[in-house]
Amino acid sequence: MYRVAILGATGLVGRTMIQVLEARQFPVSDLVLLASEKSAGEQIRFKNKAYTVQTPSKEIFETVDIALFSAGASVSKVWAKVAADAGAIVIDNSSAFRMEPNVPLVVPEVNPEKIFTSEGSIAPIIANPNCSTIQMVVVLKPLHDAYRIKRVVVSTYQSVTGKGKKGLEALEAEIAGKKFETYTHFHPIAFNVVPQVDEFTENGYTKEEMKMINETKKIMGDESIEVSPTTVRVPVYGGHSEAVNIEFEKPFELADVFRLLEQAEGVTVVDNPAERKYPLPIEAYGKDDVFVGRIRRDLSRENALNLWIVADNLRKGAATNAVQIAEKLVGKLEPKTLSV
Repeated sequence: MYRVAILGATGLVGRTMIQVLEARQFPVSDLVLLASEKSAGEQIRFKNKAYTVQTPSKEIFETVDIALFSAGASVSKVWAKVAADAGAIVIDNSSAFRMEPNVPLVVPEVNPEKIFTSEGSIAPIIANPNCSTIQMVVVLKPLHDAYRIKRVVVSTYQSVTGKGKKGLEALEAEIAGKKFETYTHFHPIAFNVVPQVDEFTENGYTKEEMKMINETKKIMGDESIEVSPTTVRVPVYGGHSEAVNIEFEKPFELADVFRLLEQAEGVTVVDNPAERKYPLPIEAYGKDDVFVGRIRRDLSRENALNLWIVADNLRKGAATNAVQIAEKLVGKLEPKTLSV
């Protein structure tokens, strides 16, 4: 049993982490909920018990075994090292450490071995990848192992919950006909599509798109994989969707692609065009798997494949992936509570 802390407990992802810990029956001996002073004193229920939100401190982390962070990069940069130095294993959902060479970037279905250092110890800080990257690499992994991927072209259709509470509030206010003064999505999002997720960089790609490029290479352990992304915000409450084109080095049989994906950990194939069955965000909402369908050859290019990938961005794209990383520590991390 582990003493688990959640930093950012009152946000959408933080609250989802609490739900996932309970749903997956993670061995929690005690739950420590942390957030800003504004949220301190708020109560959140976990396993029929009310827990009071506190502000973070070094002393608190000294009693914690596993700390799940979901309070943004600026907060993680302040508290992650404090928590790790205090002996907690930090699983960070922000972008703060993802591309740090010595920090593993982990999707448990793809590279769980990276949780541990070359000496066999647990990495003190483990980064949780970007939501759009997570769902894509879960599907890419078995295909890369079989056929070796040369290039990926991906367009995303990302839920407003990717911007947290403000993203959801903006959509709801606009649907109700109210003016939402904070342009969370850069433009009105209700009845609209915005081809910008995060800020632009000098090369014309957004930060979100660059995350997909760089994180995919790091997680897959292959710098040769080319990724060309376009990320788009859509007026959907929950669930990210992706249209993905993959070019392989080796030829493939479509039946083998279906077999590989049907056998892949964490993947559910939904593909029956005759009955109009394919992954939908409304059906992936609240689930932990990654759903894939519309599996078909690219008729314009040899050894290329088209896919449609959908996942709940708050669960597999964030909270569930973090908890799955924590599950890999069970039995390998000695709880502090046993020695107190």
